Amino acid sequence: MSKQPTSTLPLAGLRVLAVEQYGAGPFGTSYLADLGAEIIKVENHKDGGDVGRHVGPHFFGEEDSHFFQTFNRNKRSITLDLKHPEGMAAFRKLAAGADAVLDNLRGDLPVKLGLTYAALKDVNPAIVCTHLSAYGREGSRRAWPGYDYLMQAEAGHLTLTGEPEGPPTRYGLSIIDLMTGLVAAFALLAGVTRARQTGIGLDMDTSLFDVALHNLNYPGTWFLNAGVVTGRTARSGHPSLVPSQLYRTKDGWLFIMCNKEKFWPILARELGHPEWATDPQLATFAVRLANRDRVTRLLDDALMQAPTAHWIDKLSGKVPVSPVFDVAQALENPFVHERDGVVDYAYDDGRAARMIANPIRVPGVTLPQRAAPCMGQDNDALLREAGFDDAAIAKLRDLGVIAETREAREAGEELALAEDIGHAAGP
Repeated sequence: MSKQPTSTLPLAGLRVLAVEQYGAGPFGTSYLADLGAEIIKVENHKDGGDVGRHVGPHFFGEEDSHFFQTFNRNKRSITLDLKHPEGMAAFRKLAAGADAVLDNLRGDLPVKLGLTYAALKDVNPAIVCTHLSAYGREGSRRAWPGYDYLMQAEAGHLTLTGEPEGPPTRYGLSIIDLMTGLVAAFALLAGVTRARQTGIGLDMDTSLFDVALHNLNYPGTWFLNAGVVTGRTARSGHPSLVPSQLYRTKDGWLFIMCNKEKFWPILARELGHPEWATDPQLATFAVRLANRDRVTRLLDDALMQAPTAHWIDKLSGKVPVSPVFDVAQALENPFVHERDGVVDYAYDDGRAARMIANPIRVPGVTLPQRAAPCMGQDNDALLREAGFDDAAIAKLRDLGVIAETREAREAGEELALAEDIGHAAGP
């Protein structure tokens, strides 16, 4: 793993306290961490820490699930019981030196725990408090728990996904969690940009429900302005562009997207039917939409004469096409490795967790590749940075405000030793 100076990373110098767990919040801050921000996970050891540590069925070790590693690489961890007065006092000291706080708690909890701008501005007038909840921090549902699939259901997504004759269908991934995490990270950076200009922080809010609703996008605009209720289209087809869906090949499926008129004549020629380009029932988007079933039959008949690989070789780079891969095929795709799309994230003991690389590329810079921390691994180091001496840290430990696993303590000691050696050696 090649090392780059920390200062070369785009978000170097950004410090965020993340009161986060599970998927949405940690996914958003993982973008920030990958780009060089210092993300300090604040975990309550009395509740077992981030529940994601325990989400199976696959584990690297105790309290170290594949799920947790996916969302929490390149971060630091401190255990604090924020319901204990001493725990909140320690959090406030950390907040005094942070740019932002991000939480993904139930909407009524940030106020109760003291994680809002109003509660923290006295220790840091420029602090940005970003809140990611299920249904928002205001309104009748602020105290409701909520999860991704519920949002897909209520925001209409299940009626847009799957085959017309099938039941309502969710996405195969927790896409609302993932997108809301990214929206929260975007909101945090927007808030920090303003705070650095003005010296005044603020609260920034987003929610799973609001993002799910916003993602209705153009079908939402169609309904609001034309009264059109978009439904499901066979074979995952685009609602208005044809051909833009799945088609059968001799041994499977091919996804073709002629989303510009220029691609239809090219596809017709490559399939051996140049006459389709001028056929009055096929020549334009409007007539192809009216004759969608005919287009499907014609393309199926042509494509079923050869296997998928043949058509990928013949059409790629000329017409937008893709094979339909399962997860294994997707990750073993040679193009993924050409793009360095899979990366080893290193533990302190030399082991590695193999994961998908961040999609943001910074020319000339290698993004950090550290595995997620053990719970409480950075307790002592972070508290010392906040002004606590050994006696004060020991008191917090005795009060049960902080705690860490043996593995975390050993990892923290090894990291501190490595830093001391580095300081002694000089630049």
